[in-house]
Amino acid sequence: MITFDQFRKKNTLIGLGLGQFLSLLITSTGFTSSELAKKGINAPTSQSFLNYVFLAIVYGSIVLYRREALKAKWYYYILLGLVDVEANFLVVKAYQYTSLTSVMLLDCWSIPCVMLFTWIFLKTKYRFLKITGVLVCLAGLVLVVFSDVHAGDRAGGSNPRTGDLLVIAGATLYAVSNVSEEFLVKNADRVELMAMLGVFGGIVSAIQISILERNELKSIHWSAGAALPFVGFSVAMFLFYSLVPVLLKINGSTMLNLSLLTSDMWAVLIRIFAYHEKVDWMYYVAFGAVVVGLIIYSGGETNENEDPLHFAEDANQRQHDEEANTSGKS
Repeated sequence: MITFDQFRKKNTLIGLGLGQFLSLLITSTGFTSSELAKKGINAPTSQSFLNYVFLAIVYGSIVLYRREALKAKWYYYILLGLVDVEANFLVVKAYQYTSLTSVMLLDCWSIPCVMLFTWIFLKTKYRFLKITGVLVCLAGLVLVVFSDVHAGDRAGGSNPRTGDLLVIAGATLYAVSNVSEEFLVKNADRVELMAMLGVFGGIVSAIQISILERNELKSIHWSAGAALPFVGFSVAMFLFYSLVPVLLKINGSTMLNLSLLTSDMWAVLIRIFAYHEKVDWMYYVAFGAVVVGLIIYSGGETNENEDPLHFAEDANQRQHDEEANTSGKS
């Protein structure tokens, strides 16, 4: 059971609050992307590129000022940059082929992937209460999907199978990216992580833009109406990327992905109060279910072994002590 003292834990409250702020940032990127799409601008990699540039400039300046050696191998950051860029690209690309309902449902694939990867590579063990919290959150999202179907969102897209495969691939890469960031932020340095992700993510994005989006950028008629959503998207993504490592260090990858489930529901609330649109009653039930699931997950205990690097160091130390004791006895 969740005790009041557990719920009052500082990390739990920070994790819940920060997770919802990150969810709102993702919601804002969805609205800015929607505005760009209405203006005929379809350049997802280009939108992300400016975010990587911001990360490289801000955090790269701090790294250069420190003049310290990297705490993790540079090629880890190259792989992370590649995975992160392609995850964003695949999920955005899927909207051209399948329905919003399918994307929302299949994007949840990142949650079991994150739990599997953290269990295998970070030695995280999830107890029954945390698994229950995950299931409650997923049940809430399923209600959102049923609400869309009930409301008549049955558009299948031009090629649903292709779109669904793109979402699953993108969600898997998101899981790889999140778990890799969790490992690096716990065993290396948050500022170094952001700087290197900005540098290598920017390089990968620039190469991809030159191949896939060069003609699209040339055809854009730049104006204040086009530039403001573009910049707004990048600023929101910069804040999102800057705060994600904080949540990863406090609560881990699974909590991050569960928190982001509410982004679709925040979007619904914005449509209700800002655009005065009517939505199905299931949205309210779904939102409540996800919030309850997050609270259950945050209150549950996690058996998490030492970080792999620290665990290896401890093992070497124990071996050294055993050898010393053996020598002493002889």
